[in-house]
Amino acid sequence: MAIRSNQMKAVMSAGRLAAGFGVNRWRSVEAAEIARACGYEWLFLDLEHGAMSEDLAGQMSIAAMALGVTPVARVGTDQFYQAARILDAGAQGIIFPHVDDAARARQAAVATKYPPLGARSLTSPLAQAEYGPVADPAAMAALNRETLTIVMIETQQALDNADAIARTEGVDALLIGTNDLAADLGMAGKLGDEKITAAYKRVGQACKAAGKFFGMGGVYSKDLIERYLKLGVQFMLGGGDVGFVIDGAKARREMIRGAG
Repeated sequence: MAIRSNQMKAVMSAGRLAAGFGVNRWRSVEAAEIARACGYEWLFLDLEHGAMSEDLAGQMSIAAMALGVTPVARVGTDQFYQAARILDAGAQGIIFPHVDDAARARQAAVATKYPPLGARSLTSPLAQAEYGPVADPAAMAALNRETLTIVMIETQQALDNADAIARTEGVDALLIGTNDLAADLGMAGKLGDEKITAAYKRVGQACKAAGKFFGMGGVYSKDLIERYLKLGVQFMLGGGDVGFVIDGAKARREMIRGAG
């Protein structure tokens, strides 16, 4: 039995920052190759805000995993069935948005972990097991260890419940969705506000106390990245496909304009 290791988890466990390459509108498995070429540790497949199909997410996951780039998919709110399908298709982690309390966090864990941690249904062959059998306790335990269950903190209610969410069995990481959190707190776009900083401190402390990984999403300015990394962030979204193209195209156009 051979279970493929989760490189994103290994990077974080070694005390290094894991940066994610976001895929929202791209429709090519080349995204995984480009993510690796650019030095990203994980591929963020966004099914919540993109029109990507589960089939394509699975294909991208297979391509990424073979390259040592960890495929992690964000599903829609409460899409527990979808999460299981994408894991079966090859993903090594699932991000659940809008998790406001420990009960919902537990549902996420149940959907993504095999017994006794959860109730994920067994199937084979799985790419994560190099297409070998998985219906035995050792394989199930190994797959549970290498599958990241990540829940998002995006509201005041979630902040209030951060400690309980972090303590939830089967949940591996908490990820702050900074833009949605700021909007819920009545300060949309003010990602450097003291209340946002306080939220990072609170969630970071909850993760540290519970031994869970701590993530950041939606923050792309250098000063704020540096601020929140100091509060214990271990993984982050580094940007997405359309944003990367726009930033690169603008920079190149300015260079051409300056040379003309």
